[in-house]
Amino acid sequence: RRSGSASAASGSASAAKLAAPESIDYSKDTIATTRDFSGVDIPTVTEPISNVVALQPGLTRAEVGPLIIGCDSMFLMDGECYGKPHSADVARERLRRMSGATGELWTGHCVIDFASGRVARGASRAIVHFAEFSAHDIERYIATGEPLEVAGSFTLEGFGGAFIESIEGDPHGVIGISLPLLRRLVGELGVAWTDLWNVVRGESEPGVLGADGKELPPKENVHQPGDGWVDCACGRKHWGTNGASGILLARRDPRTGEVTHVVMQHRAKWSAEGGTWGIPGGATADGESPIEGALRESYEEANITPEDIEVVGSYREDHGPWAYTTVFAFERPGRAVLPHANDDESMEIAWMPLARIPDLKLLTAMKTDWPRFEARLKSLAAAYQAGRAL
Repeated sequence: RRSGSASAASGSASAAKLAAPESIDYSKDTIATTRDFSGVDIPTVTEPISNVVALQPGLTRAEVGPLIIGCDSMFLMDGECYGKPHSADVARERLRRMSGATGELWTGHCVIDFASGRVARGASRAIVHFAEFSAHDIERYIATGEPLEVAGSFTLEGFGGAFIESIEGDPHGVIGISLPLLRRLVGELGVAWTDLWNVVRGESEPGVLGADGKELPPKENVHQPGDGWVDCACGRKHWGTNGASGILLARRDPRTGEVTHVVMQHRAKWSAEGGTWGIPGGATADGESPIEGALRESYEEANITPEDIEVVGSYREDHGPWAYTTVFAFERPGRAVLPHANDDESMEIAWMPLARIPDLKLLTAMKTDWPRFEARLKSLAAAYQAGRAL
């Protein structure tokens, strides 16, 4: 649609256009064209996808994600599409037309869930009102090089931002990616936007010292081979150079066999995502398997003795350079696990009723995985009970 006049002097004619926009068939209108790249050969490098999968096995095992996001923008003024000018002459002419005028910035978005192949698409739109450009302003702006390789010959977050009087609509789309639209699109794919946040407000990234020094790990903490942060391909830091693992220990009703409680760890403030609840565990030491590491860590941290539990399954979240293994276990019949905090990595360790878990402030990964973990525990318990009945 037409967004307004290219001249501030158009007055009532401009208002009429905004009040009653004309319908333009952009597939046929000759003014709605951009540069033709159909005959241009773009240098590319290809690689068999099997090579990538071999290096990143976690990609093929994930139930959701990673999410692949693609965006591109187009500026529309008086029915004409403005792509990147690529030259000073084209940029100069466009900026003259844009002076004191109004245009539309459209940004298309495509989100692909790598795990399922599902796709969500949408476009954001913002109406941009420009200030008057003097000839001197235009020449100085072109001299920066900024308007030559951006759609519409301007940027909101760069030198051109001072010449944008106002924006109607989502300003994020003008910068290049609309966060509100992206939130809706990932929601269509079944992903909660807040589950994509890496850090909770008020908490520090791993390795960043607290201002008061109270959340630092004690100096006397013992380190072993395997301790250390890994810069993961997912963009976050993870603990454990060999990966990490933990025990999700469940207690069952002696009569029905149904899961009633699980052991939960209230993490120390100085730890990553301190103050949240998770399961006891930690870094896998050199030479250990993930299950061995989980059994050792849960004993060291939570007094969970291996002879009092029975391992019944596991789940491995594999990111390629790093992985976390959740080991599912049941308290053995006739045994009683008495968990408690053995070191300063926990504020509290206790049996928690199954129904209370969703109400806790959970570790980010645990919050995401808990619905599946709960279903898995119930399924394992039912299978275990059926086997005993036979």
